[in-house]
Amino acid sequence: MSAETAIGIHDLSFRTTSLVLPHTELARSNGTDVAKYHKGLGQRAMSVPTADEDIVTMAAAAALPLVQRHGPGRIRTVVFATESSIDQSKAAGVYVHSLLGLPPHARVVEVKQACYGATAALQFSAGLVHRDPDQQVLVIASDISRYDLDSPGEATQGAAAAAMLVSADPALLELTGPSGLFTADVMDFWRPNYRATALVNGKESVTAYLDAVEGAWRDYQDRGGLPLEDFRTFCYHQPYTRLAFKAHRALLETCGAGPDEEALQHAVAPTTRYNETVGNSYTASVYLALTAALENCPDLDGRTLGLFSYGSGSVAEFFATRVRPGYRSHLRGDAHGEAVGARQAIDYETYRGLRLHSLPTDGSWYELPHQTRGPFRLAALRDHQRIYEAA
Repeated sequence: MSAETAIGIHDLSFRTTSLVLPHTELARSNGTDVAKYHKGLGQRAMSVPTADEDIVTMAAAAALPLVQRHGPGRIRTVVFATESSIDQSKAAGVYVHSLLGLPPHARVVEVKQACYGATAALQFSAGLVHRDPDQQVLVIASDISRYDLDSPGEATQGAAAAAMLVSADPALLELTGPSGLFTADVMDFWRPNYRATALVNGKESVTAYLDAVEGAWRDYQDRGGLPLEDFRTFCYHQPYTRLAFKAHRALLETCGAGPDEEALQHAVAPTTRYNETVGNSYTASVYLALTAALENCPDLDGRTLGLFSYGSGSVAEFFATRVRPGYRSHLRGDAHGEAVGARQAIDYETYRGLRLHSLPTDGSWYELPHQTRGPFRLAALRDHQRIYEAA
């Protein structure tokens, strides 16, 4: 393969759930001033899964348009990134492989490192394509974030899946230059196997995130990365969208740049469109930010975008991507807008009922009600097995 051959994201699609809880409704139910959510967190709503939606159904729905447009024949690997895993052994991507009718001659694996996992999957996939430029890799990030009811984190919940087709000579973005990396052993956010919801140290989480921004950027610079002024937009992992603005302020300070509010808005505001209404989608979050940037920023041909991916615990990476000429003809803005806009708004009592509902764990046969509006659903549990079907 020629050293000049670009490798990157050939196509990108995301999907979310069928239901949405507006933060006005959450504020009404708990007596909170809604400005705390809208202005303090930068969040306006959160996606809520129906009983028959999970990370597999969202992942398959996100990846389906990629397979329909490009065909399945060149996909030799599926990498599924999640921290909402449904099985301690079987990769969730195997179910997606089956639902999408992908060829049997493929490898399927699952990766985990909090919200960073999809970026690890993307970089691993680039290595596979570099070795064999004829193959494509399907990378899927799918998560449902859940915190304890009535906890401070409840307002930042969300759900979404992002699917990327990684290939040589990509149509959307090419990966460029070095990566800046940063790892620190901190307990800012974690979920032991015996818990259904995460544990969060709020102050520690923000501190660890901002430390990782500085650490990853400094490593990126030490390895010959591009200067700050070469970047048009910065896509940050967004557990809540206000944190992206705080992160960019920290980056500007690290670079010795002044706190220019206009420059801050120019660099970050185009990336928040989906995350502010979908909520925190963990591994998919930074790629929803990337999708929003591509759709909202005009004239990105040849421009450089920066991505900061963070996973609590913690692992972070900063890397650059260059937008390919003609990228706009490959975007899916209408479909993404429909996926977000078609969600059914629910009241707090309905949301709480869904949260308190649990699937049986005794191996009994259990049929789920057909509630999803998506193309795939979790239909049943039988003898500890999850049964999926086209909806």
